[in-house]
Amino acid sequence: KIQHYLMNRFVIAECKLGQKTCAPSEFACQNGQCVPGRWRCDGEPECPDGSDEAESTCIKQTCPPDKFDCGGKCVSLSWRCDGERDCENGADEEDCAADARACPAGEFQCRNHKCLAPVYVCDGDDDCGDSSDEEKCSPPTCGPHEFRCNASECVPKPWTCDGDPDCSDGSDEWAERCGSEVVRPATPPGRRAECGAGAFRCGSGECIKLAWRCDRDPDCKDKSDEADCPLLTCRPDEFQCGDGSCIHGIKQCNKAFDCLDRSDEAGCVNATKCEGPLKFLCRNGECIDGAKVCDNVKDCKDRSDEPKKECGLNECMLNNGGCSHICVDRPIGYECQCPTGYKLLDKRTCGDIDECENPDACSQICINLKGDFKCECHPGYEMDPVSKTCKAEGKSPYLMFTNRHEIRRIDLVKRDYTQVVPTQKNAVAIDVDVAANRMFWCDRFQRKIYSAFIHEASDPSRHVTLIDSELHSPEGLALDWVQHNLYWTDSGDRSISVASADGSKRRVLIDTELSEPRAIAVDPEQGFMYWSDWGMRPKIEKAGMNGVDRQVLVSEGIEWPNGITLDVVGKRLYWVDSKLHLISSVDFNGAQRRVILSSSERLGHPYALAVFEDRVYWTDREKEAVFSANRLTGQDVTSLAEHLNDPHDIVVFHELSQPQVPIVATVVLGLLCTAVYLIYRNWRRRSTKSMNFDNPVYRKTTGDAEEDEIHIGRTTEGLPVSPSHTILSLPSATSMDSSTHLYNNTDCQFCYVSFRLPPLCSPRESEASCALLAVASPSTKLAIS
Repeated sequence: KIQHYLMNRFVIAECKLGQKTCAPSEFACQNGQCVPGRWRCDGEPECPDGSDEAESTCIKQTCPPDKFDCGGKCVSLSWRCDGERDCENGADEEDCAADARACPAGEFQCRNHKCLAPVYVCDGDDDCGDSSDEEKCSPPTCGPHEFRCNASECVPKPWTCDGDPDCSDGSDEWAERCGSEVVRPATPPGRRAECGAGAFRCGSGECIKLAWRCDRDPDCKDKSDEADCPLLTCRPDEFQCGDGSCIHGIKQCNKAFDCLDRSDEAGCVNATKCEGPLKFLCRNGECIDGAKVCDNVKDCKDRSDEPKKECGLNECMLNNGGCSHICVDRPIGYECQCPTGYKLLDKRTCGDIDECENPDACSQICINLKGDFKCECHPGYEMDPVSKTCKAEGKSPYLMFTNRHEIRRIDLVKRDYTQVVPTQKNAVAIDVDVAANRMFWCDRFQRKIYSAFIHEASDPSRHVTLIDSELHSPEGLALDWVQHNLYWTDSGDRSISVASADGSKRRVLIDTELSEPRAIAVDPEQGFMYWSDWGMRPKIEKAGMNGVDRQVLVSEGIEWPNGITLDVVGKRLYWVDSKLHLISSVDFNGAQRRVILSSSERLGHPYALAVFEDRVYWTDREKEAVFSANRLTGQDVTSLAEHLNDPHDIVVFHELSQPQVPIVATVVLGLLCTAVYLIYRNWRRRSTKSMNFDNPVYRKTTGDAEEDEIHIGRTTEGLPVSPSHTILSLPSATSMDSSTHLYNNTDCQFCYVSFRLPPLCSPRESEASCALLAVASPSTKLAIS
């Protein structure tokens, strides 16, 4: 009672003094209001009195050792002398030593200060962008084991006469060299001998949809699908789209895209609206200049611009016109307006605008405030005080992309341009393991998947072949960086497969209802994989990382979805459509669809893309280049690499592009519940057939329904899935039969299991130890509460 009394007296005394105590992590404004301490001296006043940005407050700020002092404000030290002004006063780019931007030893420095690997100097391509790498070059000399193309470049001799042109002019496959009597190899992957029904075979060997033939939009690499096409004309009452198709004339400029290329809505001019203070709408529908109202001259034919009772009357003088905030008097009548950050809920009352409803309001996190909003960044990112975008902390991010015969790298800060993997026949897909500094790629011609440590990848003897059998036409590649499992699509046998990162264990996950599977991406945190299919029914699909719980995310307004990528921070999926010339995105459930960039001029034949920070990066096979743009607005399109040789896949290398999944300790109760089930499971499976791929996460339900089908993303009673605490409901041994599914029983509840994907079990591991790891994973997510 004494303690309670003293506490009450303390609260009363505090209220009398008008004081408020802020938490240690908060900043106390001079008026007593508390705001988060991280908002102090961030360039935006959050205190009503502005005391959080006062000079006396910010001048005292001391930057930690890993920050650079802009003169009262701190930015990441890694942003110092990176070529971008991050301090408002530009202090981070001042007094940068002349050699700070010098290229590393052994690299070539262009006139524009770009750095190149020596292999790109005098190779016939303008890699600098200012041609300085191709000046003072002598004719190239090919080695003893190389063939000199008619266009002067050199290719390995084993690549000649193999049915796959490697010279830019195709001279390594000319008949005068190879001879018609020479036995030619089988048609390389991607150049099919025959195309199926409803498809057109390009002169360059690809197969495209027959409907794309003669649509005035080249889809073949050699543009043969638009050769010898009749001239298309439309009827007088029709509109001809940019691709040559015809639509009814009334559909032009109707604010709906009826042409695939959206040309029916280009150049449309909206009818002038008679709105605003500069215009006045007469009662008879006429529109006159607002300055002519109440000037004693009857300009409206119905004389409605000169009402005697209203001209000269200021309605705002009486009760502010009934407006909640601002009342503006007009020559006739009045208008209620709102201050910044508010909007009219009706004609008189203002309410707060939720700026966070606009997905482009902030780079990452949006916090709505009364009359305003605040942008913040996820851990590992920092707000740039100048651009107000979230930039990654730590080492410089860089791009890696395949360029047919090689894999290249571009540093996104220093702009260093180097070769990572040389002498590839047809490298098409790539992914990386950032933590292990390891890369994976597939060569479609060799029909193999390789791996190497990035710092050793330039040495072919250090390349490890992971998969070299039963690959027909590998298209996409994705690494589960948590458990180090490799996923890939194969358009040759229309399948999606998974293998351990060392290639020792392997399984086909999906081989039904696939037509032309192309790109693939995985999200180990949520336990899902995503892929694109550009076949007769183009779509983007999603399934658990064990191949179950399959669902379609996008199936409308999509034609040729080539590349997909995941924004693991913003929880969105991005894709490029090579037919519609689009970059679009949806959330992980297929909702909130947005078009980032739509342009046949900017997007010739986009193939793959990657997202990092506020930029989207993509390769373009038609333009033979790598580009980037703002991922929120599609603006600021920039060329990063040009004059390439059929670029395909692209990835971003940075520790934040592959965030580590948190691990929750397994409690004793969970182990006891699991053990009861495992004892029964082991006993039952001794008399049933065993699987050579032991991990239940990757096991399919058998025809006899003897295997437990593990479902991903399940919930109990509609409760949401938690990415950090998973509660597992396991059946008791006495209530189970061979057809029982784990997620349907609630006999044993409140079993907390660790959040991690299990490793692939080897045949030497016991059923019990392997299954124990399997149930402790986000990929199972069974009966979650």
